[in-house]
Amino acid sequence: MKQLARRITETSPKSFGMFQKAMMTGRDDLIHLEVGRPAADTPEHIKDATIEAIRAGKVHYSDLPGELHVRQALAAKLKAKNDLDVGPDRIIVTNGLTHASYAAIMAFLDDGDEAILLEPYYPQHTGKIELAGAKVVMAQLDAANGFRIDPAAIEAKITPRTKMIVLINPCNPTGRVYSREELQALADVAIKHDLIVMSDEVYEDILFDGVQHISIGSLPGMDERTISMFAFTKSYAMDGWRLGYMVAPEAAIGALLKITANDVTHVNTFIQEGALAAVTGDPSALEGLIAEDAEKRQIAVSRLNQMPGVKCDWPEGTIYAFPDISGTGLTSQAFADRLLEEAGVVVEAGSFYGDAGEGHLRVCFGSASVEDLGTAMDRIQRFVSDLAPVEA
Repeated sequence: MKQLARRITETSPKSFGMFQKAMMTGRDDLIHLEVGRPAADTPEHIKDATIEAIRAGKVHYSDLPGELHVRQALAAKLKAKNDLDVGPDRIIVTNGLTHASYAAIMAFLDDGDEAILLEPYYPQHTGKIELAGAKVVMAQLDAANGFRIDPAAIEAKITPRTKMIVLINPCNPTGRVYSREELQALADVAIKHDLIVMSDEVYEDILFDGVQHISIGSLPGMDERTISMFAFTKSYAMDGWRLGYMVAPEAAIGALLKITANDVTHVNTFIQEGALAAVTGDPSALEGLIAEDAEKRQIAVSRLNQMPGVKCDWPEGTIYAFPDISGTGLTSQAFADRLLEEAGVVVEAGSFYGDAGEGHLRVCFGSASVEDLGTAMDRIQRFVSDLAPVEA
């Protein structure tokens, strides 16, 4: 066999962290709090719309960027909810947000370009950047400052090769929802240095305590330099549907379609009716799912803060808590490994998200039922209580 393409041999292998380790144990007594997978089922009205589409014969090829009536509905949602005033011609329906980010990275990054990620970072974006032949550059955020966006830390990483900043808002793994002030500071850096911002907004609906989500593309001067990406994955418990969409400047749509049309042609025709039902249907279904997440957040964070050596800020959004476990005396990876082995609870080590995540764990409270989450907290409590006291 001839040698593999350099883009493959020079790309880091994709790691699934603690999920991979848990699967290798073969144990069936584990409680999984490591994967960002909603425990809830997809709302029935979304399933019904999709099934009806199949019965109605919507089983053939459709528009490459997505069905027009679906994109029109998405445009209405984007204007009302995200303050993004775009027409359907600037929207591409994608196979989840992962597909949207892949298309954006392939369309904008060349060999030798650099893309800045905010650390703690979401690891699944790094492999795509490397596949494009570009370099991942980390700008560390400070836990002591609540992982706030630090424009000086970002600007310090900019070189003549920098082309893109990757933003995740609300943030996985920290649970931060960035303020308008923080986003404006990042926007000012992007405008000053003529950079693209790829904005991952998959958790836009999952917000707590009245916190507001702001799309950075809605800020002055950002419409023409932002790729805004959304999905039904988390909000509507549709992770297995692989259904999302992206908004891009008009001048970039042709380039993005070169990627999407060549790798998937277009998204499955009939599941787009599920997307339509999600954005136009009764909002009480979404409200119910978010209420469940809020209940689980209350259980997880309140219990974590009762454990010796553990401190946990209340996440403003997402389905993750990011507790500081440095007071236990264990590194984040050692804690996660021992918790799996000794307590049968799977969480992700904070170091999986970069050096800035060391001393933390990512706990996905959204991936378990209320009952299982309570059991997991009991197990973690016992594990932490049994650790030898850390000397002052």
